[in-house]
Amino acid sequence: MTMLNHHSNKLLLLISAFLLFSCNKLVEIPDPKNSLTTDRVFNNDTQAIGAMAGILTQMINADASSSFASGLTSQAARASADEINLAFNSNGNIGDLARNSLTAESGDANGIWSSAYQAIYGANGVLEGIEASKSALLHAQTRTELTAEAKFLRAFSYFYLVNCFGDVPLLLSTNLAENSNKPRTAVAIVYQQIINDLIDAANALPADYSVSGGERIRANKWAAKALLARVYLYTGDNSKAIQEATDVIGQTGLYQLETADLNKVFLKNSSETIWQLQQNVNKIYIGNAVPEAVGMLPSPLHTGYSGDLSPNLLKTFEPGDLRKAAWIDSTNFSQGGVDYNARFIYKYKTGRHNLVIGGAATEYYMVLRFAEMYLIRGEAFALSGQLSAGIEDLNILRRRAGIVPLPTTLTRDQTLAAIAKERQTELFGEWGHRWFDLKRTGKAEQVLSAIPAKQPWRGSYQLLYPIPKTELQRDHFLTQNPNY
Repeated sequence: MTMLNHHSNKLLLLISAFLLFSCNKLVEIPDPKNSLTTDRVFNNDTQAIGAMAGILTQMINADASSSFASGLTSQAARASADEINLAFNSNGNIGDLARNSLTAESGDANGIWSSAYQAIYGANGVLEGIEASKSALLHAQTRTELTAEAKFLRAFSYFYLVNCFGDVPLLLSTNLAENSNKPRTAVAIVYQQIINDLIDAANALPADYSVSGGERIRANKWAAKALLARVYLYTGDNSKAIQEATDVIGQTGLYQLETADLNKVFLKNSSETIWQLQQNVNKIYIGNAVPEAVGMLPSPLHTGYSGDLSPNLLKTFEPGDLRKAAWIDSTNFSQGGVDYNARFIYKYKTGRHNLVIGGAATEYYMVLRFAEMYLIRGEAFALSGQLSAGIEDLNILRRRAGIVPLPTTLTRDQTLAAIAKERQTELFGEWGHRWFDLKRTGKAEQVLSAIPAKQPWRGSYQLLYPIPKTELQRDHFLTQNPNY
């Protein structure tokens, strides 16, 4: 595949750059043949940690419109779902997504595919490099922890691939000859690999943030368990979803809901943070903002152009919901001689209007956060028939949001509807949650086909993105998603 040859060179450059940064002497790396693995890249702890840091850095510091881990997943899924007002957002690189009019030639989501496989390829390279290294300077604890972290990143990347594209090639090595003609693998099999990787990661990763100096920018045991809880919910294993979410919720010394001020939730290392990605504050056009916020926030903040949040989303908030007050703002601007008032997501407060190149970051990119654990456990409780327990998990978040708790006498259907609503108002705009929720609960066609701007409704096949055309041209074992 194109992605393989491209990412093989990218990984070598990535590792080389971080070795240069972390070592006095650059380790020479030979041209790749069948594999990227070289024990010289993993000769000691510093080099191996540098290789892992390179993968994380490449994930977050790409442009938000080109990488699944720097904002593209959120941007694409908001358009595909019902979170934006399509009258304001039907043009540009999200137009086909917003109208649910993707074609085989549409490139709107290609960056999700390529960047996720880039991360997977990097993770596989770390796994192979550590296994191949015989150096006594690469210590056992570093080997164990980096192996676990690489498996976590591989699982994380595959989670977004299967939810965006369905069946995808399952690549577990960097062997170019072996990977260049891989067919697609069934979602269920990919999910089993995700689960296996996350179990291994949870068993081996540290339970604190010591490897990153106390900052929550490297995955730990609880990040693996948090993602595992989500995967179990998505795959219908409710008892395990409850257990994994409960394990994370029980870490009260590390995690607490930000109850006093919701504006603190998305600050770097907030008490609600399970895992964040740290941007490079010296990068031009991004600076100390997270990449997604650069494109999401208007500039000037209250008079610049912005996309508009959808009526479907805005009407979901109950009167007095503090999340709406803290996480949504408005801008008044003129376009074509017409005055507009638009609502925008304001979970991050640093954007084009106030970013500073080289400035101190107050926010990192939130990937996994504590509130989701209550939503996962609450839904799994309800699906298991434990309705009152599920409602109480919802009420923990409702009290935090300043709205009236729900009665424990709700029926199963009422409880599940309440959970869907709370997920919408808590997680809106983040990492594709709303779009994935509509799809996994079977509500997508009902909700999306009723949106006027998405007419004519072309069919539920649009709920999977098309495989990039360039990949199909170069790997004849790949097949396109139906109806594209």
